[in-house]
Amino acid sequence: MNTTTLGASGIECETVGLGTWAMGGWMWGGNDDAAAVDAIRASLDAGVRLIDTAPAYGLGHAESLVGTALKGRRHEAVIATKCGLVWHTRQGEHFFDEAGKPVHRHLGRDSIFHEAEQSLARLGTDYIDLYITHWQDSATPVAETMDALLDLKRQGKIRAIGVSNVTPDTLAEYLQYGPVDAIQERYSLMDRDIESSLLPLCGEHGVASLGYSSLALGLLAGPIDPARQFTGDDQRAGNPRFSAANRARLQAFFLDLAPLQQRLDCSYAQLMIAWTTRAGGVSLALCGARTPQQAMQNAGAARLTLDAAAIAAIDAAAGRHLNTLD
Repeated sequence: MNTTTLGASGIECETVGLGTWAMGGWMWGGNDDAAAVDAIRASLDAGVRLIDTAPAYGLGHAESLVGTALKGRRHEAVIATKCGLVWHTRQGEHFFDEAGKPVHRHLGRDSIFHEAEQSLARLGTDYIDLYITHWQDSATPVAETMDALLDLKRQGKIRAIGVSNVTPDTLAEYLQYGPVDAIQERYSLMDRDIESSLLPLCGEHGVASLGYSSLALGLLAGPIDPARQFTGDDQRAGNPRFSAANRARLQAFFLDLAPLQQRLDCSYAQLMIAWTTRAGGVSLALCGARTPQQAMQNAGAARLTLDAAAIAAIDAAAGRHLNTLD
């Protein structure tokens, strides 16, 4: 499988990682805990080591599922989790409500230490491989946040430091106070802004890049029936990208790519994931899964390397079809 290294940390993992946001149930129309645990184990079985989670995914629920799945297998996994979205305090900026609890952006020193201990307990481990600031807190100095993360690293409770949802200026400020091993940002064939903003800065400073929503919340996983209904708190229900008209237009996009997909003997999802980790893309693609079958299919993308002709074909199809989406 294709592999990458998380910055200067020396931590090696495959170019595909498992994302667990949907496993927490929040904003995805419910969850199936048994299937989620099986999906995590199936990822490990398929050769994927990096498991990405966060306290905010179900107010600790996704982390607990990861901890359950990794019992007896902790040594096989690279765990990435996050800090900075809190419900134990109302310090910082109110961001959203989840399960009736107000969640704030807060990256103060004491809060980070509290969050780290809570995550370690839920994950059933004594160290976190990659600890990421989930969303940035404008009220707390970056110097304070980074000092706390560096202390956790010195204590052996985390191995590497990451930041997520940052501007280039904020990343540059973090780098003033110590090494950042990875960023985590939205990136897919439909979301390419970081190519001209953050990725050059990462290349300059040896920072790995983890792309989330590699399949655009599932829109790029393959044709979706325009008649399909998204219900409950599923965020796709109100997302204009998932309109019936857009899903119909995307069918033409996938039809255009069918010869390439058949030639490479891969799924459309694998094709899209491999595109994100091409040269000029991100170091690692984070892909959500809620079933073992989805997890194993996503893992297969780490075995797929696209040549220049394949990349050109995907880019051309995107130019013909994705720009027509409402």
